Amino acid sequence: MPTISRKGRLMPESPIRKLVPYAEQAKKNGKFIYHLNIGQPDIKTPDVALEAVKNNTVEILEYSRSEGSENYRTKLAAYYKKHDILVKPDDIVVTTGASEALLFLFSSIMDPGDEVIISEPFYANYIAFSTATGVNVVPAVCNIDDNFALPPIETFEKLITPKTKSILICNPGNPTGYLYSKEEIEQLGALAKKHDLFLVADEVYREFVYDGASHFSILQLNDLDEHTILIDSVSKRYSMCGARVGCLVSRNKTVLQTVLKYAQARLSPPTFAQIASEAALDTPQSYFDDVIAEYVDRRDTLIKALQNIEGVKVATPKGAFYCIVELPIKNSDNFAQWLLEHFDIDNETVMIAPAGGFYSTPGLGLNQVRIAYVLNKESLLKAVNIIKEALKVYKD
Repeated sequence: MPTISRKGRLMPESPIRKLVPYAEQAKKNGKFIYHLNIGQPDIKTPDVALEAVKNNTVEILEYSRSEGSENYRTKLAAYYKKHDILVKPDDIVVTTGASEALLFLFSSIMDPGDEVIISEPFYANYIAFSTATGVNVVPAVCNIDDNFALPPIETFEKLITPKTKSILICNPGNPTGYLYSKEEIEQLGALAKKHDLFLVADEVYREFVYDGASHFSILQLNDLDEHTILIDSVSKRYSMCGARVGCLVSRNKTVLQTVLKYAQARLSPPTFAQIASEAALDTPQSYFDDVIAEYVDRRDTLIKALQNIEGVKVATPKGAFYCIVELPIKNSDNFAQWLLEHFDIDNETVMIAPAGGFYSTPGLGLNQVRIAYVLNKESLLKAVNIIKEALKVYKD
């Protein structure tokens, strides 16, 4: 019998999506589910993006350029300039989501057996990309008691070995909502330069920062053009997860030329989605002002409700729309499945993401879950109440 590849066997299941069959069965059984498990905002996509697709005059849905349309990349460069990130259209390769950008990048800058240091917990698919490319993840463990702050830079530096090729951060972070300070970014930049490493930042949540804080991009660092690589996406910024349009941005021409070879192999990013994404760049600031205010309101509502549950610990996010919650249980995988299969209040239950899949260190995160506060406040309060009542009767 033919066998599956080693990489295929090692490829992890999504901690976010692996519970879907249980959720689907619960729905078939007539239950309503509050989805706190996935970062799919209920925020409306900007009209300007939707209208661009509805009203376009395309008669032949052609391939675009492998690096993305010139018009879109030109408008992207102008967008970055507004955020004090000075790049040219030729510094940008448009990809099919940030996921493809990361997969191309891992293949471009690291060989099998090389190492990437990632602050942990981290976006679960980073493990999938590393597995697909044979790269080893070295976790820089962050702690809920420190609100998942970056470890001291001296501790971070001790993780660097001759196999280390890159450092990867998500800023603001998924799944923690942690926002890196300018000082932390500068420290990481200095470390990358000292050890001749790439510094990669996944900045897809750039707009979503709270409490008067501001986002500082790695591409704002001085004298690090050859080291810094930015990953971006329209998915969260414009509530366009289904568009599957992202990009890789760098001033390192060798990196861009290498990534482009992978982009050419998959031909081109989706044409209609680029039309929508280009139009989305005309979204007025008022849209983001309203969205940020809404997320702050939801965050505060969620955190307050969770803190009122005995035995629960929660980190307060400063950006994005996720938080990690520590529960008085042993195994969040079992608890999440049990919620879907065996618990409800008035035929309503909750779907959460077990946090163990956001760690690569064995044993960490087993009593934690990630919650995405992408529902309205009333739904968040109902969902938290279900969790509260469930914890009273759940047995590990």
